[in-house]
Amino acid sequence: MKSNPVLDALRERRSIRKFTDAPVSRDDLTAILEAGRWAPSGLNNQPYRFLVIHEDDARASQLAECTKYGHIVKAAKVLICIFLDRRTVYSEMKDHQGAGACTQNMMLAAHSLGLGTVWLGEIINQQDQVLDVLRLPAEQYELQVILALGHPDQKGSSKRNELSEYMLEDF
Repeated sequence: MKSNPVLDALRERRSIRKFTDAPVSRDDLTAILEAGRWAPSGLNNQPYRFLVIHEDDARASQLAECTKYGHIVKAAKVLICIFLDRRTVYSEMKDHQGAGACTQNMMLAAHSLGLGTVWLGEIINQQDQVLDVLRLPAEQYELQVILALGHPDQKGSSKRNELSEYMLEDF
């Protein structure tokens, strides 16, 4: 396959669960948030909202108590909480897909900057607790994902099935 920076990033990005002590710069964080902002959404309604929690914020340790992956939350230099703003939702399925696209954009942006992320999805099972910790109203915000972010202190690994295993019919 011909080399292409976007396709290369898609293949190279890995979930990173261990981070160094190096801080994440404000410029890098802004670039990652901008990448999320540019994700596609149905009717261009842009329903996602972000909350950034730094490691020294007391809410970070409280969020660690909301998930069985608390050790990852504690290791991250930054947590990016991604929500849907219920006031802007017009199609639940499309808006959830948009939040997924937003999340993927952020993860790829972080990778392109030499940073690592992991998508913490299990934490949404404790959404009420998370919203309490963050002092956000459940009637307005729906937690989609929390991204743990930092400089990688591990090499990620991944394996994929052959493309033919995904195909319903030959193309």
